[in-house]
Amino acid sequence: MNLGGKRALVTGGAGFIGSHLSAHLLETGTEVVVADDYSNGRDEWIPDGAERIEGDLTDREVVADAVGSDVDLVFHLAARKDPNDQDPRGQFSENTTMTHLLLEESLAAGVEGFAFASSSTVYGEAPRPTPEDHAPLEPISVYGAGKLGEEGLVSTYAHSHGLPAWTFRFANVVGPRLRGAVVPDFVEKLVDDPERLTILGDGRQEKSYVHVTDCVDAMCHVVERAEEENPDRPMHTYNLGTWTTTSVDRIADVVCDVLGVDPDYEYTGGDRGWTGDVPRMRLSIDKLDALGWEPTLESDEAVRRVAREVADEIASETSL
Repeated sequence: MNLGGKRALVTGGAGFIGSHLSAHLLETGTEVVVADDYSNGRDEWIPDGAERIEGDLTDREVVADAVGSDVDLVFHLAARKDPNDQDPRGQFSENTTMTHLLLEESLAAGVEGFAFASSSTVYGEAPRPTPEDHAPLEPISVYGAGKLGEEGLVSTYAHSHGLPAWTFRFANVVGPRLRGAVVPDFVEKLVDDPERLTILGDGRQEKSYVHVTDCVDAMCHVVERAEEENPDRPMHTYNLGTWTTTSVDRIADVVCDVLGVDPDYEYTGGDRGWTGDVPRMRLSIDKLDALGWEPTLESDEAVRRVAREVADEIASETSL
């Protein structure tokens, strides 16, 4: 499917990944409609040229208005995500409701395809590297359980209702505008106190990190190529990540090097940062590689680049 000339709805398009995807789509010649409630995003992050629809995507009228704005494709990235969420049932309900409503309205509107942002958390603590056909899928967090449930909904609409679909299981995505994750957390802590750095867990947690520019490029590559490679499949599931991993201790070292500081490390203990954290994750990207795509930055390079980007952003914000 050639994205050029298409009209795409990007839910969560004012957020971290969604705003970068919106900009990337516009560069390919795709018209973009952003739907967002701004709970995790900012209006100024939406690129020039994109249309805006503000509203709660658990509201059917808002969803119908967004999907019914003459779009050809839906990229669904909007989600409530908080590993320490005090309302896990609410998080699960809101995310699955959004996805179900978007699928219903997409089918009714006759859109050409539905792209869903899932997560590596659907695998739980799986052998590494983890391929897309790994089974069973055993998430260990409510967020991961919700993503697995949403994947099931997408699969149902693809197989039983003929709605072509692409599902992306992300590794840890990093880049400008990222907050609430390990790299910006370390940058913010060290800007505040360059003498001491508190690290959740034991620092040995080790995962893949993919830069957001690679992530959105891979998403578009799959949408354009997967159906051509596998024309008989209504649903295409791909891991998006890198070939390598980086430990939390290594991230701390990289961030300290970028900022030019040498703090004492203090650990909260345990083998994971929070309940539901998967301490070690590396996705197989062999399937993505076979489709002709590979990352331009490996995990360490992505971490170093985002450390500089986030440090520059924080410096800019504090100078205002």
